[in-house]
Amino acid sequence: MREEESIAPFTLPPEDWGPGYRLWQGAIALLSQRGPDGTTSLVRVASHLLILVVVVLVIAISRLELPSWEIGVVDNPAQEAQITQELPVPAQTEIRAFGTLVRSAVPVTLAAERPRTSSITTYTVQAGDTLWGIAVKLNLAAETLIWANGMEDNPDLLRLGQDLTVLPVNGVLHTVMKGDTLESVAKKYKAKPEDIVSFENNRLDAKNPALAVGTKVIVPGGTKPPTASQLASTNSQAPIVRGHFVWPTSGSVTQFFWAYHHAIDIAAWIGNPVKAADGGTVIAAGWNNTGYGNMILIDHGNGFVTRYGHLSKISVRARSVVKQGQLIGLMGSTGNSTGPHLHFEVIYGGVSRNPFTYLP
Repeated sequence: MREEESIAPFTLPPEDWGPGYRLWQGAIALLSQRGPDGTTSLVRVASHLLILVVVVLVIAISRLELPSWEIGVVDNPAQEAQITQELPVPAQTEIRAFGTLVRSAVPVTLAAERPRTSSITTYTVQAGDTLWGIAVKLNLAAETLIWANGMEDNPDLLRLGQDLTVLPVNGVLHTVMKGDTLESVAKKYKAKPEDIVSFENNRLDAKNPALAVGTKVIVPGGTKPPTASQLASTNSQAPIVRGHFVWPTSGSVTQFFWAYHHAIDIAAWIGNPVKAADGGTVIAAGWNNTGYGNMILIDHGNGFVTRYGHLSKISVRARSVVKQGQLIGLMGSTGNSTGPHLHFEVIYGGVSRNPFTYLP
């Protein structure tokens, strides 16, 4: 048998090695060396570190929320136009009375509506709340809150932590008195007797809807007659005289003049300057026990009186004469108030008027 001819491997002498080859051989020797007493090689340490880096990257990537893409194909152009028309229109900004900017209703919203129940609940007044704002939040008419809590005389003077009775529907909460009948209660609040009987929370027997003295029944859709102050404000025959007023402070109007709030609320920060809307004589300057806290009244000598409530500081005294625009105090949150604001009221002939009628 013929022996196969062996081929010697091709080698280069060390003096002919290139710099790259020498660098590679040096790296191999470094990674393969072992420390004293047989410690772990650098190759194993590097591999372990690489595994840790990969694990960290996987965890980081898994926490990312990638957008989901949905591609729909519409073959019919008419159908495509119909789908385009049905898409929600972005909210528009509209200008309402008094020059305020209000966001119009958006057909698609992420805010869940208050769940409707047939039982009476409570709402705790929070910082910055106004009666009107609470009513909007609860999807109720402000009058419903006022009537349910006996606030007809001074409804805007809320207190932090105050618990308000909240009806499940718009209407009146009536306490049954001696002699009350279903028909008389319905007539009093301009409602229908059948609506009172059919309302679940009232628990009335449809065949014999007797009203027990002392119990409370909800009159859905019922209304209360206006108070004396409301009648005076709406039916006054006093002529509208154009006063020469300026804005008493700067800030945002958080509550307007309406049937149960005969003033405007201007909110800013505690210490915001408050000025006299017109020149006149200070007829009251001090603490008010009916909820206005630190309050100032100025008689302008032409039938007008202005009120400034919830001040943190009063800078004038009773019987002192002030000029239009003069500093009279600082904004605060004293009395029955849920946050720093100015209660500004314009009174003419003893009747509270809408301040926007006279402000520039």
